[in-house]
Amino acid sequence: MDGFALCLDDYTMSSRVRAAKKQSSKGLSLVTSLPEDVIVDILARVPRCDYPTISLVSKHFRALVASPELYARRSFSGNVVDRLFILRRKTNGNSSRLVLIPLLSSLRCFGGYVTVGSMIYVFGGIHNDNSTPWALTIDCRSHTVQPLTSMPVHMYNLTANIIDGRIYVIGILDYIHRKKMMVVFNTETQKWEEPAMVTPDIELGNTHRGCVVMAGKLYTRNYQTSFVYDPKENKWETDEMLSSKNWYHACVVDDVLYYYDCDDKCLRRYDPRQRCWGVVKGVEKLLAMTRDTWWSRTIHPSFI
Repeated sequence: MDGFALCLDDYTMSSRVRAAKKQSSKGLSLVTSLPEDVIVDILARVPRCDYPTISLVSKHFRALVASPELYARRSFSGNVVDRLFILRRKTNGNSSRLVLIPLLSSLRCFGGYVTVGSMIYVFGGIHNDNSTPWALTIDCRSHTVQPLTSMPVHMYNLTANIIDGRIYVIGILDYIHRKKMMVVFNTETQKWEEPAMVTPDIELGNTHRGCVVMAGKLYTRNYQTSFVYDPKENKWETDEMLSSKNWYHACVVDDVLYYYDCDDKCLRRYDPRQRCWGVVKGVEKLLAMTRDTWWSRTIHPSFI
């Protein structure tokens, strides 16, 4: 009888576990059936400390947790503030620490950031008192802020990069129509170029993964597709080979794109000239030691 009772207890416990899993599955199915804007609104109200757990639900949730759209939505509700730090090394060279820059501690998300020499150009970030213009520069030597001519139009979910002295800023014109626009800032003349707004001739969608520059062209992507913009031809095209990998948090070195594939746990590379993907060899032990790999990103060595 004791053995029968034990088996009965095991069966009862298994039934409870199956019932709990079934209920959890129903709840997840209900959430995923909601419109994406509603899901983003829900996630924006969840504490950031829970994001690593949420990212384990599915690849789609992992992408949403990492998307600028989510952080932009959090910023509108006052949940997100950009804080800038400088890495300060001690004189003995044995250690270093991050030091908050007080004058720059109240920049709000989510703006587009581009480094040019010792300057950081910020587009779309505003102060808590709303007195800072839509465009400004940060001098990394003096830790001071200088306003620029305001952007021709307010945009959200910005991503930006620079080609030949011109900064290309891409963003959403408004959340209702979700139309993508692009504006161009000339760093030499310190003025916005005409026409004030350029509408891409193809639908970019949620290009939330940032953008990189390779061989004088601008590359960006949404959840499914990668796009390339040629400023000389003023033309947008899709890149099917680049779209075959879900690249994000990428950097470019010598016109080759690198990103960490957290699913396959490898460092991938893409050469636009040969139009092929490859895997960087010899870094397996280093990647094996990486903690919280989903948050990992590749960084150009000039920033280290």
